[in-house]
Amino acid sequence: MGGFFGVVSKKDCVFDLFFGTDYHSHLGTRRGGMVVYGENGFNRAIHNIENAPFRTKFENEIASMKGNMGIGCISDYEPQPLIVKSHHGTYAISTVGKINNVDEIQKNLFENGFSHFLEMSGGDINPTELVASLINKKDNLIDGIKYALDSIDGSLTLILLNEKGIYVARDKFGRTPAIIGHKNDSFAVSFESFAYLNLGYNDYKELGPGEISIVTTDGVKTLIRPNEKMRICTFLWVYYGYPSSTYEGLSVEKMRYNCGKYIAQRDNVKPDIVAGVPDSGTAHAIGYANESGIPFSRPFIKYTPTWPRSFMPTIQEKRDLIAKMKLIPVHDLIDGKKLLLLDDSIVRGTQMRETTEYLFQSGAKEVHIRSACPPLVYGCKYLNFSRTKSEMELITRRVIAKLEGDVTDDILKQYTDPDSEKYKNMVEEIRKELKFTSLAFNRLDDLKKACEIDENKLCTYCWDGKE
Repeated sequence: MGGFFGVVSKKDCVFDLFFGTDYHSHLGTRRGGMVVYGENGFNRAIHNIENAPFRTKFENEIASMKGNMGIGCISDYEPQPLIVKSHHGTYAISTVGKINNVDEIQKNLFENGFSHFLEMSGGDINPTELVASLINKKDNLIDGIKYALDSIDGSLTLILLNEKGIYVARDKFGRTPAIIGHKNDSFAVSFESFAYLNLGYNDYKELGPGEISIVTTDGVKTLIRPNEKMRICTFLWVYYGYPSSTYEGLSVEKMRYNCGKYIAQRDNVKPDIVAGVPDSGTAHAIGYANESGIPFSRPFIKYTPTWPRSFMPTIQEKRDLIAKMKLIPVHDLIDGKKLLLLDDSIVRGTQMRETTEYLFQSGAKEVHIRSACPPLVYGCKYLNFSRTKSEMELITRRVIAKLEGDVTDDILKQYTDPDSEKYKNMVEEIRKELKFTSLAFNRLDDLKKACEIDENKLCTYCWDGKE
């Protein structure tokens, strides 16, 4: 994943750019970057933020950078923003998304005269460089940006800075957001809508799918009108998004309350307390507690002073260990209690199994688990939500293979129906494997209802396989 922020101002933009970018730190932990355009042209800084927050790595840039326009990003993968010199002139670019057809695009570029790409440390091509190469195939910048959006299989939202202003383009299906804020002398372009609020900006405009706009000190001009078809990622509300963010008019916090409410309406267990797995499970649990009348409590407290972000480190085994180490139990709220825990999702099941075992060791009488979203049956093709290298890392797929042997697409579809016997058998197998007292997942129809927008605008691929 990743996030971006940009500022166009009639005065120096660096302060707003610095803090607006920092507000995206929950979306990535690998690289952070800022580019400012001023009297002396472009000034860029990129730092590794794997072992220190964005703010501490970029504090010196506040003093050294000056300019009235700039873009910044937090990236969970590639170094960016990049500065590119081409027949379009010099520009800086940052992207968020996932490119599935890298090999096909690379082959096409090489066959049409493109000479080379610079490899990153892992041997992969920098996806943002690949996008810039697509943009540069066209005669003008606007056609180039649209060509890049149309060429990507996966998802792509981008911001691009040159001497004219900031170009912003939302993914052609709107899978990821792009929103513009405004105050007296400045415009901000942001992935997360909350990132500019404390800087004095008000909501100005949310781009539609495939929409391309240019932001200058004079205003915002639409260059390519939005498409009608939208497939925004539902996980933005369930997990990725910060609680105070809003997408398509619905706040993350409210949607999570809705999820908990609908789960509670279908539940029949009577625990002593309801709790959420911090942080993203907390709001789901509050929604459940408010609807059920069962008290909300915090038997786990997340230790954040030195581990403020949930995505680190990059190695799965270490990430599982860190996730466990961050949760500190409160034994008075566990010993002898019947607990119901809500989490945003169950992916591999490793962390939740260890959490449940620890609760029982701490004296819990019962541990009931509820997932705020349906079982993940398909690996994400658009945002890499589950970070699985293979779909067989998903606990659902392992259990289905155990129950079925050979698994076909038709069989998988049967396991996505919450009213089918196959679905019930899968849930029970997962419950036994992870040693929960009981287990239930949110239904997809309830999840869609929780989003309060047209369900045809939601991407639900990872749950039902529908594109």
